[in-house]
Amino acid sequence: MDYRHELKFLVSDRDLEILRYRLKPLLKQDKHQTGDSYRIRSLYFDDYRDSYLQENEDGVDNRKKYRIRIYDGKDTTIKLEKKSKIRTMTAKEGTLLTKEETLLYMKGQAPAMKEGDSFLKKDFFAQIKAGGLRPVTIVEYERTAFVGKIGNVRITFDRNISASSKVERFFEYAPMMPVLPVGQHILEVKYDELLPDYIAQVMEIGNLQRTSFSKYYYARRNENMYE
Repeated sequence: MDYRHELKFLVSDRDLEILRYRLKPLLKQDKHQTGDSYRIRSLYFDDYRDSYLQENEDGVDNRKKYRIRIYDGKDTTIKLEKKSKIRTMTAKEGTLLTKEETLLYMKGQAPAMKEGDSFLKKDFFAQIKAGGLRPVTIVEYERTAFVGKIGNVRITFDRNISASSKVERFFEYAPMMPVLPVGQHILEVKYDELLPDYIAQVMEIGNLQRTSFSKYYYARRNENMYE
C-alpha cells in the first residue's frame, strides 16, 4: 500500500474559480468527470464506541476509515474503500461491491465470504463481526477533479458538502444538511513525492487556509442538526 501526500485547504467560491482558470490548461480532467463536476455519496462506518470519530477528535496520527461510495446517485458502480492516514500521508484501498452486498452492509451485516474475495472484503467482514462496525452517516458533495502525470498529482474541488444520519437511504433521497457555511468548500491536493513547481506556483492565491478537515468528522459532529 503506497502512501501519498494529501494537503487540504478551506477555500471560497472565488478561490476555486481562480484555481480552475489556472489549472485547466495544465492538467487533465479526471476520467470520472463528464461535465464540470460529478457527485459523490459515501456511507461511512464506525464501531459502537465511535472509535474512528474519537481518533479524529484526538488528532491521532495513525488512523483509518471504511466507507462505501457511489457516483452521481447511481448503483452501477459501488466501491468499498479503506482509507489509512499517517499525519499528512494517506493511502486508499478499494474493491467493487454488488448492490446485494451493499444492502447487507447498510444494515450492519456482512455477506458470507466467498472464494476469491479480496483481502479488503475479508478485512471489512472481520471488522463488522469482531469490531462491531456499522454504518453511521452519509456524506455527499460535488467534486471537480484535475490530474497530472508528473508527481501523480490529483487536485480536487469539493463543493456543497452535506451529510445525513439516514443511512438506510443511501440509495434513495435522504434529507441532507450542510457541514460548512455557505460559500466554503474544500480543496485537496494529492501527490507522490514532490509537488511539481509549476503546480505549486499556480496554487499561490494569497493565504490559502490549510486545514485538517475530515468530511466524516464534520458530518458526525453536526449530526444533531439533521436527526
